[in-house]
Amino acid sequence: MSTSCYLMPTYQRHPLRFTHGRGMRLWDVQGNEYLDAIAGVAVTNLGHAHPEIAEAISDQAMRLLHTSNLFEIEWQENLAQRLCELAGMESVFFCNSGAEANETAIKLARLHARVRGVALPSIVVMENSFHGRTLATLSATGSAAVQEGFSPLVEGFVRVPANDIEAIGKLAAARDDIVAVLLETVQGEGGVRVVSSDYLRALRALCDENGWLMMIDEIQTGLGRTGAWFDYQRASVRPDVVTLAKGLGNGIPIGACLAGGAAARLFTPGRHGSTFGGNPLACRVGCKVLDITERDALPQRASELGQRLIDGLRRSLDGLPGIREIRGQALMVGIELDHLCDHLAAFAIERERLLINVTRGRTIRLLPALVASERDIDEIIERMSRLLSWYVRSVQI
Repeated sequence: MSTSCYLMPTYQRHPLRFTHGRGMRLWDVQGNEYLDAIAGVAVTNLGHAHPEIAEAISDQAMRLLHTSNLFEIEWQENLAQRLCELAGMESVFFCNSGAEANETAIKLARLHARVRGVALPSIVVMENSFHGRTLATLSATGSAAVQEGFSPLVEGFVRVPANDIEAIGKLAAARDDIVAVLLETVQGEGGVRVVSSDYLRALRALCDENGWLMMIDEIQTGLGRTGAWFDYQRASVRPDVVTLAKGLGNGIPIGACLAGGAAARLFTPGRHGSTFGGNPLACRVGCKVLDITERDALPQRASELGQRLIDGLRRSLDGLPGIREIRGQALMVGIELDHLCDHLAAFAIERERLLINVTRGRTIRLLPALVASERDIDEIIERMSRLLSWYVRSVQI
C-alpha cells in the first residue's frame, strides 16, 4: 500500500513522482523527462533548481532560519523596502501564503470600517474569483463548488460580475456599508479572464469617491508574470492594498500584504501576526528573486514570450473544433474549450509528457516559467497542438 494513504485526500493527485528539475524540465523516478507549463501553479517563475536561489537557501540555512518577529530581521526589512518601491506602497506584512495575505487584506478592510464608523461592513468581491481556502477567503471566493460543505460562511461579502463597473456603481448608490473592493486583475482559477484597464481606472475613481479601499489580489499575477512587476500597473492605477505570494519565493513559502496611504497605518502592535511570516530564509530568497527578475528583465521577457505563446497557439489551433477562445496576459494563458475537459491534464502527461492545468472544468491554463526560452514556448505550442488535435478527434467525437 502506498504511504500516500496517510495523507488527507484533499487533492486528486496524478500518479507521478518527480525526483529533480532544472529550468522548465522535470524528471520522474523512471528518468522520464517532462516539460513543465504550469510552474507549480505560477510559483517557480525562475524555473526549477535555479542555482542562485539554491545558493541563497544553502547559505542562509547555515546562518539563521528563524528568530521570530519579536526581533528585527534585516532581510525582511530589505525585502519590504524593495517591494514597496516597486509597487508604490508604504508598508508590508509578511506571512506564508496567498490565503494568509488575503486574510490580512480583509482584516485591513475591517479596521478601515471601524475608522469610518461602519459597524457591519461589506467588501465587494467578484463572481468567478478565487482568493483562498481559509474561511474568510473561501467566503470571498466566487465559486459555489469550493464553498460547498463549509457553511456558515463568513458574512460581509457582496458579489458582482467582474468588468462591470455599473454593477458596483449601483451598489454605491444603494448601500452605505461597503468599505472595500477586492479583485484579481486576471482571474486565474476562474479561467484566465482578464479585467480591462478601463475597468481598473473606473474602479479606482469609484473607490476614491466613496472612501473605499481598492484591494488587488496579485497572488498569481504579481512579480512579472503578466508583463509588469504588478498587473495593475498596466492601468496606471495605485491600489490601497496589494497581496502577493506564489512567485515571491520560487517555491519557498512566503506571502505579503502591501498597503499604501491610510491603509498602511491601520495595523498597530497586537492587531495581526505570524509566527513564521517574514523569516530570514524566506525573505532572503524573496530578495534574490527580485534581483534575478530585475537583472534579467523578466517582466518584459514575459510579455514577449506570452505574445509568442498566444500567437502560436492561435495559429496552430485555428479551425480546430471545440476551441472557444485563446486568451491571456503575457505568460498567463487560457485555452477555453466548448465542453468539459478536466481529464486533459492526465492525457497531457500520458501522451505528451507535458504539465498543464484545467480550471473551471473547460479552460486549459498555461503558466510557463518566466525564464522559458523561445524553444520552450514553441515546444509547448507543438505539444498542445498535437494533444488537442488528437483529443477533439479521438475523445470527443
